[in-house]
Amino acid sequence: MQAAPLPFDPVATLDVAERWLSEAAERNLDLVVFTEAFIGGYPKGSAFGGVVGDRTAAGRDEFARCWKGAVEVPGPVTDRLGQLAARARAHLVVGVVERDYGTLYCTVLFFSDTGTLLGKRRKLMPTGAERMIWGFGDGSTLDVHRTKLGRLGAVICWENPMPATRLAMYAQGIELYCAPTADSRESHHATMRHIAVEGRCFVLAANQWLRTKAFPPDHPTPYGDDPEHFVSRGDSSIGPLGEVLAGPVPDEEVLLTADLDMTRIPWARYDFDAVGHYARPDIFRLYVDTTNRRAVQTGDTASVCLSNNLPSESTSWRARAS
Repeated sequence: MQAAPLPFDPVATLDVAERWLSEAAERNLDLVVFTEAFIGGYPKGSAFGGVVGDRTAAGRDEFARCWKGAVEVPGPVTDRLGQLAARARAHLVVGVVERDYGTLYCTVLFFSDTGTLLGKRRKLMPTGAERMIWGFGDGSTLDVHRTKLGRLGAVICWENPMPATRLAMYAQGIELYCAPTADSRESHHATMRHIAVEGRCFVLAANQWLRTKAFPPDHPTPYGDDPEHFVSRGDSSIGPLGEVLAGPVPDEEVLLTADLDMTRIPWARYDFDAVGHYARPDIFRLYVDTTNRRAVQTGDTASVCLSNNLPSESTSWRARAS
């Protein structure tokens, strides 16, 4: 779903999502994927007044606007998203800016076709200046969800070039690999095709599409005053095994669709399984910590294997790796 949100205005953006999900329902779609930070807004071009050793009052004001426009999970926004997914009878994957007390996270939410919130994924590694405004996710949300459509998961933007993140998803048998992003360069499209080959899975790359005029008039931007200037050009696509089934489409709002033949996945893994028969665990191994790393813990959770800073076996899993 390559559509323009209204940054920092989650209520108005929900109306945008409703319009597009109505079209998805008319086309009998089973799975709909929106872009990174679709609800809450990706503040592209903002510097937030941050320099080494100092911050400005105007930058703090800009962060406060982002914080106010973010969403709590669960909360009223997630309730409505669940209702929209149920009305469309479609599984829904959507990027949001999540607010958790004083911290913002780049998060992806998963809903079933009955409207149930299946879970969330917090971006592990905010990119560049994103680190000034977004917190770091941990391994506790690095999940793949078993649905009637297949094993559904998401890797966000520049998490995709992180080999360990991809292996963690492959080890959980991901089949519907969703990639909400804000990167519309040709190199990112090449990365999507590579992941389809490497993971032997369907990759759904939902990329942001946004013009300058979508932002509030006082939003600081380095892109000039042209309201029609593309801040994000799109280039969303759908593909398995390296072939492109739909897209990429730049410079326009669009609902890209494809029919996915899930029997192609075992067919493709016949000669390559990155975490199975094509792995060499005698040489390479990946350890994934799925502990919820909170600053303050209470009760029994505070005693989780503090020695050596390792989680207990009951709260972690070891991924096969190539």
